Amino acid sequence: MEIPIKYDPKSVEKKIYHYWMKGNHFSSYPDDRIPYTIIMPPPNVTGVLHIGHILNNTIQDVLIRYARMRGYNTCWIPGTDHASIATEAKVVHKLKKRGLSKISLGREKFLYYVMKWSKSHQNIIFDQIKKLGCSCDWNRTQFTMSSKLSQSVTKVFIDLYNQGYIYRGYHVINWDPEAKTTLSDEEVIYKEHIGKLYYLKYKIKGEENYVTVATTRPETIFGDTAICFHPNDVRYSHLIGQYARIPIINRYIPIIQDSYVDPNFGTGCLKITPAHDRNDKNIADRHDLDVIDIFNEDATLNEKGLHYEGMDRLKVREKIIEELNKLKVLKNIEKYNHKVGFSERTLSLVEQRLSIQWFLKMKKMSISAIKAVKNGDIRFYPKKFGKTYFKWMKEIRDWNISRQLWWGHRIPAYYYGKKINDFVVAENLEKALEKARSKSKNPYLNYNEMWQDPDVLDTWFSSWLLPLSVFDGIHHPHNHEICYYYPTEEIVTGSDILFFWIARMIISGFLFKNQKPFKRVYFTGIVRDDKNHKISKSLNNSPNPINLIHQYGADAVRMGLMLKSSAGKDFHFEEKICLQGRNFSNKIWNAFRLIKSWKILRNNQNVPDYSLLAIKWFENRFYYVLETFEKFFKEYKLDESLMILYKFIWSDFCSYFLEIIKPIYGNKCVPEIVYLNTINFFENILKLLHPYMPFISEEIWNLIKKRSRQETLMSSYWPEKKNYDYDILVSFERATEIISKIRNIRNQNHISHKKSLILFSMRKKEEKYDSIILKLANLDKIIPVLKKPESVSFFSFFLDTDQFFLSLNHEKYSKNYRDDIVKIENQIQYFYNLLSVIRKNLCNNKYVTSVTKSLLLKEKKKENDTLNKIKKLKEYLDFLKK
Repeated sequence: MEIPIKYDPKSVEKKIYHYWMKGNHFSSYPDDRIPYTIIMPPPNVTGVLHIGHILNNTIQDVLIRYARMRGYNTCWIPGTDHASIATEAKVVHKLKKRGLSKISLGREKFLYYVMKWSKSHQNIIFDQIKKLGCSCDWNRTQFTMSSKLSQSVTKVFIDLYNQGYIYRGYHVINWDPEAKTTLSDEEVIYKEHIGKLYYLKYKIKGEENYVTVATTRPETIFGDTAICFHPNDVRYSHLIGQYARIPIINRYIPIIQDSYVDPNFGTGCLKITPAHDRNDKNIADRHDLDVIDIFNEDATLNEKGLHYEGMDRLKVREKIIEELNKLKVLKNIEKYNHKVGFSERTLSLVEQRLSIQWFLKMKKMSISAIKAVKNGDIRFYPKKFGKTYFKWMKEIRDWNISRQLWWGHRIPAYYYGKKINDFVVAENLEKALEKARSKSKNPYLNYNEMWQDPDVLDTWFSSWLLPLSVFDGIHHPHNHEICYYYPTEEIVTGSDILFFWIARMIISGFLFKNQKPFKRVYFTGIVRDDKNHKISKSLNNSPNPINLIHQYGADAVRMGLMLKSSAGKDFHFEEKICLQGRNFSNKIWNAFRLIKSWKILRNNQNVPDYSLLAIKWFENRFYYVLETFEKFFKEYKLDESLMILYKFIWSDFCSYFLEIIKPIYGNKCVPEIVYLNTINFFENILKLLHPYMPFISEEIWNLIKKRSRQETLMSSYWPEKKNYDYDILVSFERATEIISKIRNIRNQNHISHKKSLILFSMRKKEEKYDSIILKLANLDKIIPVLKKPESVSFFSFFLDTDQFFLSLNHEKYSKNYRDDIVKIENQIQYFYNLLSVIRKNLCNNKYVTSVTKSLLLKEKKKENDTLNKIKKLKEYLDFLKK
């Protein structure tokens, strides 16, 4: 078979992936092997994947391919997430362009469009994952809105409600005015914001005096129900029991005391707006205050805002300040740096708002999840994220799980009356009716009098069940697959979803199966752009991964990302890392072509000594690298294990081993023993390379020799560790240092690498690898001496305490000297001319005084460098003329 001169990743990758799929090599079924299971963090069906997803999936594929070659029964489950808020927002926006609205379409028709969008984008996402080379079990593809997973979600909701963990109640929640839905605390991103602190005067009832409050939100005065100060703040003790008048609306509110208030903030007096601040609501509950909601769903003011009704809250802020100033109750305005919350999905400014929602009690169910990480039953890589995890878990609040959306798992609650508790929780309307008749004691209640809660569950409420639900472990907790595959091995994820997903999955694992869901969590760093922004779909700042794969090849992209990625550390993506990966692919391909170009000498007579030495050294070197590689790999230092392999292939295999054993120029024959050992070494290298660069390694594996369809590299066995002789490695390293020194002398002194030299060696004993030094350094011979030779010109260098002297073989190359002498003389003249120009400038007083100090220093350095070059060239010229 003729091997192409250039490696073409585009054609190879398509062919190889088809070959894997056709052979069903990714599939997994329970058997007598040890399972190794990974669940893919399901990307949102909101668009194509970005470079962060590519990194995440590459890491998972590296782990799964390594485990497969180690003999585990690997099961990597791919999937996508329905992403309620983001997907609904995308579809609403798309329909708006067509003149359609969610409301005019109705729920059923709207969900048809969303499902169509989801299926389309799921196909795009899976196609990208396949192009990357991911060895997922595509027979087990999951979607968080599939009927199987939806049934699990419904059952969990009902069970938790029946156990008292889920409840419905009024709370101040986070509200996204763009998506018009609630958000959990974890879906709010807080950013530093330089705003303003407004000082407003509230007139004290029955007096001409005022009490001044400080607020960042003057537009919320319509919802004020009290003014509050700290009980120990003596400045305001005379106001106890009094009332103050709210400007504009002229409603009186009580002045109260509460220890929550910080006396050092503003004036020490706070206005209390319970419907729009969680802390204010807590104060209101303690003091039995009124609660007044002043906002509509889109964050415009409602009728409570009087003449500002229908106006956006930020516009109201502008206008109300003008009005308060006219009323002379605006005392002053200060700049104020504080944190402001934004929606993680729509990036809109989040509003706190009193609302009736569904909540999940988290405190009690978190205890086992805290213990599991604390005692090392679940390990984090890197460990530092354990502190963040414990901090969040200890401060955990009830989880707001309802969302005012249509796309998602609909809440299985059914209402039959106007009272707050006139509802039942059931898996369908039929069972709900039965429960409602019993609860209401109305046997005549019918279907027409009942309606299902229009809200859906938070997306993460389905995702937190994945390790269980993908194996049907909710409905059938003791089925064969859940017992075999659970717990899974690793979760590979970004640290930004530690609370959204990781912590909640750990909680659900112990809650529903009394067992951890996975053994280890590998946190990738955040991939950032050149402006240090996180690469994400919402910012649209990711290079197109498919374009990168088309340009450089999937292996090159994978390798470039893996070399830069270290557990838990952010890094900036640069396209040149893909170029490094492509260059490495080409290096491997060219090494393969070189080996396959050799002819085999069937008799093993006259095998060069240097080839036998190289084989012995490389075998020991391989097992040393294997040990180091696996040490880093098991510590999740995947970048370091790859770098070890990269240097091993590029330097040890290509630059040394192949150079040592390759036939002398003009000859293409190698002894059979050398060739077979080389093929064996190359196959082992391909095994180590395969998890990182699966396509090129599989392609070469199949081209090396004819194999059966089942003899894939991905299914081959990982090399077993063997003992190695470290002294051999040290001796060879010394030989490479000698070779490197000689090559540097050649380069620095413009000595052709084709010229044969003589090496005089002042050392105690002959080097073991002299035959290799002779070949790679192109030496005529190595002569041991007791002292510095005087009869020849030479260059000298030290290695530890030993000294070496390098000399030309005059007899063999004297006919080439004349040409070299002319070249050197011309170079010397060139540098003398350059020196003249430099010195002319430095002697010119006008030039010296007009240029900057740094430029002057550069000129002086240039003068010194030129003098050194002339000196070395003259020494070499003298060396040639002797």
